[in-house]
Amino acid sequence: MDSHVLFNHNSHRFLRNFLLMLLFVSLCRYTSTTVVESCVEEERQALLSFKEDLIDRSGRLSSWTGQQCCLWRGISCNNRTGHVVKLDLRNPYPYIGGVDDEWNSVEYQKSSLGGKLINPSLQGLKHLSYLDLSLNNFQEIRILNFIGGLKNLRYLNLSSLRYGSFVEEIPSSLGNLSNLNYLDLYNNYFPPSKNLNWLSHLSSLKHLNLGLLNLSSIGVSWLHAINKLPSLLELHLSSCSIDGNQLPLSLPTNNFTSLLVLDLSHNHINSSFPKWMFNLTSLTKLDLGWNLFLHRSLDEFVRLKSLEHLDLWRIGLKGQLLPKFFGNLCKLKSLDLSDNEIDGGIQDFLSGFSNCSSNRMESLDLSSCGMEGELPSSLGMLKSLQHLELSSNSFRGSIRESIISNLSSSLKTLHLGGNLFNGSIPESVGQLSQLVSLDLSDNSWEGSLTEAHFINLTSLKNIVLSTNRPVPIIFNLTDYEWIPPFKLQSLSMDNCRVGPGFPVWLQS
Repeated sequence: MDSHVLFNHNSHRFLRNFLLMLLFVSLCRYTSTTVVESCVEEERQALLSFKEDLIDRSGRLSSWTGQQCCLWRGISCNNRTGHVVKLDLRNPYPYIGGVDDEWNSVEYQKSSLGGKLINPSLQGLKHLSYLDLSLNNFQEIRILNFIGGLKNLRYLNLSSLRYGSFVEEIPSSLGNLSNLNYLDLYNNYFPPSKNLNWLSHLSSLKHLNLGLLNLSSIGVSWLHAINKLPSLLELHLSSCSIDGNQLPLSLPTNNFTSLLVLDLSHNHINSSFPKWMFNLTSLTKLDLGWNLFLHRSLDEFVRLKSLEHLDLWRIGLKGQLLPKFFGNLCKLKSLDLSDNEIDGGIQDFLSGFSNCSSNRMESLDLSSCGMEGELPSSLGMLKSLQHLELSSNSFRGSIRESIISNLSSSLKTLHLGGNLFNGSIPESVGQLSQLVSLDLSDNSWEGSLTEAHFINLTSLKNIVLSTNRPVPIIFNLTDYEWIPPFKLQSLSMDNCRVGPGFPVWLQS
């Protein structure tokens, strides 16, 4: 081909590609900066009708005036059509969970949206894909029937809705939400359902939380319904009154093999570990805590090699833990075996990790396990460890300085209370620069503490310290005016001598 023609051809192609690129950039800029301010009028009226029946003590919805409804708090619109696609009215109160006093606090009540009921005018938001009303406080919850008509919903969070006089059973109309990816109905104390067959229609569901829903009257049908959800990634069934009769040991087929998270904690399961559970080889998190399983061998857990978080606290474990169990779970980041009866010392436990080329353990809880012996130097090989809970065991001896040295840059929690440790507390504890919580109480410590024990504890917030010996621990701080590098939130000291005057560091 003639070079001149080839040059022109390449020039035209370059110019065409350049113009297309400019068009693409301009479109992206327009899309990213254009914000629709006014939603569809019918949807604006639906939102105003919804607001009329609400009690808003904190004025969270004070912006809900005028025509620019897409700029109202908690509202998001489609930038092209102006349809309301997101309604996020989750209570902003920082609820911790599990503490009833929080529900009754003035702060929670003030930040909650309330009212006698939720106005069904929301069913006019036909294009809504995201709805979060969690942690609010309504006198009556009669809302789920009309929500079943919002067929474009992909995210639905109705968790922890407080109520007064009436709460309805979960209606089967929720099964119409075939596009739903996320469903959270946790902590609503719905009356026992006759069945949950409607769940099987939610073929797109990836996250399901039915925590505190009473499943005791349904039998095994709930599991068969959930087993028909091929896209499910997370299943949370904590405190659902499940016992051994409602948890079959085997399934004809296992369809939720993509499951990443399974939570069956706080139930009444008194059977063997279900066999189908060990086919969930994609699991990264498994919580079986607070049950009483009859078959206590952990051999089959070695098949779950993707596990990063394993919680087996208070499940009735007895006897020795085989090292090969841990040697096959090299991806573990957190492990909770507390409140079980485990034979042997921590050295036997740690030897299993020697099969791992590297370990990722960040949180280890072996409290109240009946363990004994001295803490071995090999504990320091868990160099990513952030939280170490070894309280209420029979560990003795001292804390090896090599352990503290290896964990000095990572450890945030060190709880060794209620053991048989003796001797002096090593000064190297003061090098745990990331430490937030320290519990050395109820041991047989002796000797003195100096500024060196605290010198680099810049993150420390909580201290619990005591000795069982008749002679108290002495705070031997040479500088009365010494100010510590931390700001404590809680401090408990028993049988400690901190005199003769009230020290300045405590006043700070």
